[in-house]
Amino acid sequence: MQQYSIGLVLSGGGHKGLVHAGVLQFLQEQKIEPQIFSGTSAGALISSLYAVGKSPREILEFFRSVNLFNVHHFSLAKNGLLNAEKFMVYLEQVFGELRVGDLPKEVYISATNIETAKPKIFSPQTKLKEAVAASCAFPGVFSPIMVEGKLYSDGGILNNFPANVIQGRCDFVIGVNLDCGLDYKPANKFAFAPQTAWRAIEIMMSQNSAMQNRFCDWLINPKDVNQYSVFELSSKRLDAIFNLGYQTAKREFAKLNPSIFG
Repeated sequence: MQQYSIGLVLSGGGHKGLVHAGVLQFLQEQKIEPQIFSGTSAGALISSLYAVGKSPREILEFFRSVNLFNVHHFSLAKNGLLNAEKFMVYLEQVFGELRVGDLPKEVYISATNIETAKPKIFSPQTKLKEAVAASCAFPGVFSPIMVEGKLYSDGGILNNFPANVIQGRCDFVIGVNLDCGLDYKPANKFAFAPQTAWRAIEIMMSQNSAMQNRFCDWLINPKDVNQYSVFELSSKRLDAIFNLGYQTAKREFAKLNPSIFG
């Protein structure tokens, strides 16, 4: 297997994932170019968009253009609020019939096989649009995605920050983890079963994500990202998330030994 110089790991996080695009903007300006990527959900989407040649600002424009909450996208299916096939239409516009292995950069896309309850890294032969859609299929929001005869949901269920996937594949791992810990919530916030169930999922995902931090040589963990929603719709707030990523990377970069990247 080929050994790379720099790897980049991008966590899930919905529209908060635009932090990743802001980080990529800063890395580009510093002429730091990752050669291998590992991503879950929004991280998988942004890794793939970047790998096909989209600039960070074009990625921002893509997020602005995807109106998932259009009334026509709501699903009558019992297993998801939104029809994942509608999301696939957006993905097909940028990825076409490309397969994961067609990308000029090596990208590892994580999902969860809900039949076997095991994590999945899609093979180079998998259609890129299907792999990304599966990785982004958050339970209860998107219906699960059938890929090559198996049913998949969001990779964040089991590994929202897949740094271990490229451990040993590169000399230096940069990680952008949007999980900054969970804020305190009083008992009255858990009056109904769905609220309690969601909190349990949050705790599980947060703990699993934190365990991956140790695989990163440079961890970028934007503390202010919790003020934003995973379903941000405002262009102004999407811009702010992008800028948060840029400014966090800039601030943390100043703390590094400048010789690390030559």
